[in-house]
Amino acid sequence: MLNFLLRRLWNGLLVVAGVAVFVFLLFSVLPADPARMMLGQQADSASLAIINRDLGRDLSVSRQFVVFINDLSPLSLHSTDEASRFFADPEKYGSVVHLIRLGKTELVAKVPYLRKSYQNKRPVSEILLEKLPETAILALASILLATVLGILLGLVAALNKDRWPDRLALAFSVAGVSLPSFFAAILFAWWLGYAWSDWTGLEMTGSLREIDPFHGEYIAWKNLLLPTLVLGLRPMAIITQLTRSSLLEVLSLDYIRTARAKGVSSRRVLLRHALRNALNPIVTAVSGWLGSLLAGAVFVEYIFGWNGIGKLTVHALEQYDLPLVMGVVLFISVIFVILNLIADLINAWLDPRIRVGG
Repeated sequence: MLNFLLRRLWNGLLVVAGVAVFVFLLFSVLPADPARMMLGQQADSASLAIINRDLGRDLSVSRQFVVFINDLSPLSLHSTDEASRFFADPEKYGSVVHLIRLGKTELVAKVPYLRKSYQNKRPVSEILLEKLPETAILALASILLATVLGILLGLVAALNKDRWPDRLALAFSVAGVSLPSFFAAILFAWWLGYAWSDWTGLEMTGSLREIDPFHGEYIAWKNLLLPTLVLGLRPMAIITQLTRSSLLEVLSLDYIRTARAKGVSSRRVLLRHALRNALNPIVTAVSGWLGSLLAGAVFVEYIFGWNGIGKLTVHALEQYDLPLVMGVVLFISVIFVILNLIADLINAWLDPRIRVGG
């Protein structure tokens, strides 16, 4: 099991490293001028030079890449010279642990540094952590709804194969997969949040935390309903299909027929033997969709006015705030790796053959 875990960790690190390189190369070729965007078109050359040096954009692309990787790595090499660009400045990195020192070079341990936002001068990690709770709540609520209803619908469809419940569940799953999230968001917002708002009590837009002029900030749980339904629609359809097909395959195996021949009750056969072995593809799908929901929440959050990472990303793209956009991409890639690792461990627990073959 330890070797299996180490292999998965190594693969995850390679994925994150590849994403970091790709993100840097992609954004390094963009014709943006952050200094001029920050100071305006009338800024003088001296002020522009100061801002570019502070942002590190006066360096060559190769040196910018070295600084970028050094900033991201928890273990990094730095100069002891305070005037050097590679100095481990506590004001920049926060808490720094000095491990090994060789001459003017030292190895330090630190929290990965995602730079500062061009627009508000705050650390990107601080901004992301501020917006993460609302996006995490939305993603978890969506995947919980999708998992529970998807497994139930798939179970009903498998137990009623080729009958009307099966056909109805399949029709729903096809419609759910085919409907784009942004279009579903517009439909739900107009239909339930505007046209039928007198009956539903819902609004077209709103975030988890709202401000009342008399009582101050409060938690508006009803605003969670519409974006949860929209984000959970597609994974619910996928999980319905996976549960149905996986359960039908397991129910046709010899050991299920043997259990039934021995007089084991249908409920015990279904819940104890069939459903557990049918969960492997569902666990993988759930973990993958949870990461996808963090990335796919961009349009849904923007349409519903949900104040999370998705809405933050749209505003960062509008303002050409490159460190913030890069930070979001890297952050989501790390979430993907962590969730996939958890899914691999759960699958290995459900089916020990995966550890041997993995």
